[in-house]
Amino acid sequence: MGRIGNIENRKNKQDAKRAKIFTKYARLISVAARMGGADPEYNAALKNAIDKAKSMNMPNDNIDRAIKKGAGGQDGDNYETVVYEGYGPSGVAVIIETLTDNRNRTGGNMRYYLDKNGGNLGTSGCVGFMFDRKGQIIIKGSDDINEEELMEVALESGAEDFISEEEGFEILTSPEEFNIVKDALSSQGYEFVSADIVMIPQTTVKLTDEQDIKFMNRLIDMLEDDDDVQEIYHNWEM
Repeated sequence: MGRIGNIENRKNKQDAKRAKIFTKYARLISVAARMGGADPEYNAALKNAIDKAKSMNMPNDNIDRAIKKGAGGQDGDNYETVVYEGYGPSGVAVIIETLTDNRNRTGGNMRYYLDKNGGNLGTSGCVGFMFDRKGQIIIKGSDDINEEELMEVALESGAEDFISEEEGFEILTSPEEFNIVKDALSSQGYEFVSADIVMIPQTTVKLTDEQDIKFMNRLIDMLEDDDDVQEIYHNWEM
């Protein structure tokens, strides 16, 4: 299974935890609104947060409430983004992006999750150099999609790379060009499985030991269940 299939599987798993996902996105939206204003046309972070929430079918009323809380200073005042880096079983590189109002609680939890699953928390930068920060747009394959036309729109609007897999298409951009490419594709009617600025591993690690695989799956589940965790990146070849 390629990266597109892995992303789609993760999204299906998140569907089963929809209430928890809504809580995380509400927090993300509120903080973005507080930091950059309530108008997504002039606040790229808020626009991306809203798009991510809508991709999980978060109701508009929930989104509007989260924006109002953040813009009105009722929520998000004490939250900050903290990124943790470390190692999973057999040295799998792990990056965890969190939004927290308590560094001690969140840091302690990240250490516990990694230790519990054959890994350890590292220092800032210990694995970050193994990843590239890219805009990533995933479009599911369909008989209605002409690959050449899709590739033309993507590349002409500023995409760096276009990857065709059995499950669909992956479009990579620089972080600066991400919204331009996304808007160009959206205006042509293309629907996204996911669209976000992500950390993509330069190389991957394949786990062969069944216990390591069990640990890695459990680590991801524990991280996804933590309300402070927004994004998880790793170089495990699933």
